[in-house]
Amino acid sequence: MRAWIRRFWTAARTPSARWGVGTLLVVGVLAGAIGWGAFQVVVARTNTLEFCTSCHEMQAFVYQEYKQSPHFTNGSGVRAICSDCHVPHAMAPKLWRKFQATYNELPNHVLGSIDTREEFEAHRKEMAEHVWAKMKSNDSRECRGCHTREAMVLGKQKPRARAQHTDMLTTHETCIDCHKGIAHHLPKSAVDEKKPPAEDDFSL
Repeated sequence: MRAWIRRFWTAARTPSARWGVGTLLVVGVLAGAIGWGAFQVVVARTNTLEFCTSCHEMQAFVYQEYKQSPHFTNGSGVRAICSDCHVPHAMAPKLWRKFQATYNELPNHVLGSIDTREEFEAHRKEMAEHVWAKMKSNDSRECRGCHTREAMVLGKQKPRARAQHTDMLTTHETCIDCHKGIAHHLPKSAVDEKKPPAEDDFSL
């Protein structure tokens, strides 16, 4: 292995007798552009709703709940898909999230850890609390990709929503503090603890 690495490094440092510097530079730039374009296509493909719901446990459990939520169907006709809520929009955090999914979630899929309804429900609280903690830690960053405090017209909201969103501006609460369960069913143990969501009085 070391001999192969040594030969490769020697060849890489040795000037080419056949190709000019300009040719090598153009080929390198083109290869890099093609590689980057292919990489971007793969990243975009793994952000689609079709990809996210392509495995059994997502299609059978999570997707069915999501289809009943205001993120799937609502009066404005704006649909938020899985990646809008669960994948950062900036490239560096997005790639880190992809790595985490590959390292943590893919093995569980292969092992069938949540393959049945009973297994899924047994892990629902753990999975939900993990997502809630992440959203809490980043001030509901992905939520605010669509819902911004600055764009809220509090006067157009119903009284309870207006009061809660007004308090949010002073208490520094974040979206997930009130909006747990807006896209997926709550764990049974969390139903009684859930704060009344502002969305009950405010059409998203």
